[in-house]
Amino acid sequence: MEVKEYQGKDYDVIVVGAGHAGCEAALAAARMGNETLLITINLEMVAFMPCNPSIGGPAKGIVVREVDALGGEMGRNIDKTYVQMRMLNTGKGPAVRALRAQADKRMYSIEMKHTLERQAHLTLRQAIVDNLIVEDQVVKGVITNTGARYKAKSVVLTTGTAARGKIIIGELMYSSGPNNTQPAKKLSGNLEKLGFELKRFKTGTPPRVDGNTIDYDQTQEQPGDQKPNHFSFESKDADYLPSDQQLPCWLTYTNEKTHQIIRDNLDRAPMFSGVIEGVGPRYCPSIEDKIVRFADKPRHQIFIEPEGRETDEYYLQGLSTSLPEEIQQEMTHSVQGLEHAQLMRPGYAIEYDIVSPYQLRPTLETKLVKGLYTAGQTNGTSGYEEAAGQGMLAGINAGLHALGKKEVILKRSDAYIGVMVDDLVTKGTNEPYRLLTSRAEYRLILRHDNADLRLTELGHQIGLISEERYQQFLAKKAAITAEKQRLQEIRIKPNQQVNDFLAEKGVAPLKDGVMASEFLRRPEVTYADLQRFIPAPSQPLDQRVIEQVEIQFKYAGYIKKEYHKVEKLKKMEAKKIPDRIDYDAIEGLATEARQKLQKIQPETLAQASRISGVNPADLSILAVYIEQGKIAKVK
Repeated sequence: MEVKEYQGKDYDVIVVGAGHAGCEAALAAARMGNETLLITINLEMVAFMPCNPSIGGPAKGIVVREVDALGGEMGRNIDKTYVQMRMLNTGKGPAVRALRAQADKRMYSIEMKHTLERQAHLTLRQAIVDNLIVEDQVVKGVITNTGARYKAKSVVLTTGTAARGKIIIGELMYSSGPNNTQPAKKLSGNLEKLGFELKRFKTGTPPRVDGNTIDYDQTQEQPGDQKPNHFSFESKDADYLPSDQQLPCWLTYTNEKTHQIIRDNLDRAPMFSGVIEGVGPRYCPSIEDKIVRFADKPRHQIFIEPEGRETDEYYLQGLSTSLPEEIQQEMTHSVQGLEHAQLMRPGYAIEYDIVSPYQLRPTLETKLVKGLYTAGQTNGTSGYEEAAGQGMLAGINAGLHALGKKEVILKRSDAYIGVMVDDLVTKGTNEPYRLLTSRAEYRLILRHDNADLRLTELGHQIGLISEERYQQFLAKKAAITAEKQRLQEIRIKPNQQVNDFLAEKGVAPLKDGVMASEFLRRPEVTYADLQRFIPAPSQPLDQRVIEQVEIQFKYAGYIKKEYHKVEKLKKMEAKKIPDRIDYDAIEGLATEARQKLQKIQPETLAQASRISGVNPADLSILAVYIEQGKIAKVK
């Protein structure tokens, strides 16, 4: 029987899906003053973590801080619900240091749902969106499976892995969203009718086991940090959990027996038997994929991670698989410390639809339908953090579109979010995209410690950073500037105390006096060391201020070089390319360049320069063509 449609309330912004992208998008739009509707398949799955119960890590942790600096929620939420916090890569430079938190999975979801429920201008509703309302290539709203028609000025799609989702465990296959939730079956067909190109991707999860059946004595403990750390600018050191109140993770390894069990059953592995059609993530492969691709490796790491304080369920990070359940049990029992571990849930692979991201603008608005935005795994990414970053940008721009205001584009030199979005819309992706520090050419200026300095001003302009927080931010900036100036005015003389210190460090003594700022630039000298030889500042400094002063002096030369590159790039970013140029009408372009430019339709010469197959000669021809002003457009 056909469901009878009825007219629901009108909204400014509608967000479809309440995963990590959808939550950020809806909160951003509502906090900007837009009447916002957030529709999700299951209200018990808000901000759910179907994969690893953690937030952060290399590159990803920086994105969380960028979301926070723009006024988003992920950083605040994990700071309220973590069970362990660790700073990674502490022995390396500041560009690759990364904060990672183990989450209480259930409490993370509950706390985010409470935040959504308490947010002004935001309505939560459980339903499945089957169709978009589109008129003359402009989105006008959505239609749900219950027949409700909701109108809106902007719509954001964040369907995650639910879009025609299919779970696969060995020979078992069934239609499902993540964690055995309902899939969204009709929306993908609607997008295809509108002309969108969709692809099929897959991801997977490992088995979960009963923590009471793990032999922890046979594993290596991985405790949390004692030193306070947070993702959000607003969190306080006083609220940081002491290490003895944090839950430890545990490390173990696969072995030759594990690998042989997997090799003996590859014919039952859906990934190798041809059952799985979707493309899987290169940087988070299944254990069976690891055994085949890295046949020379004698072992692989398995992190045993708690899923929360009120459960004994543990997540086996590194053992992602879609092998049959009985093989998963045998494989798990071959691992040291897990010989008697009882499976509570088997691992599985899930296939789902994505929108090929070259069909998006840098704002995350689709090129085909005005006012329609997509974010998260819908765009072919993997990871909660990547989803939240896109959701933040899509929500901001959907909100600005509804308000009739100028859109926001984050450049590669502004944020890791900008790097990710530019990669997606300029290059597309043939596999689930994951952010890596190596993707960012300006990573020395895109650090976890300076996200607030880079993006808080923008968050305040948009209206997502409160006045109180903004004043605290300005006070921090002023303190950094004042201390840097002070250190540039104090001279350290080559006395016995200073030279004895340098001798202890194994470096040459001072022969002439140097400014304190120059002394701090030495690799062997810390800010704490410096305080032994100079007067204390008039007011005690926050540790985050000290951190900035030290980094900005020590890496001044490198940072200056990166900013010089950024200034050169800005000139190319300023050279806009008119909409929908007919590249077939431009003489002299190489065939590959013509095809790529026609497909991607870059918005600036800088974006065009990053397209694979577009060379400097093509850029020169394009620049001259644009300057002449004789623009032929695609009809």
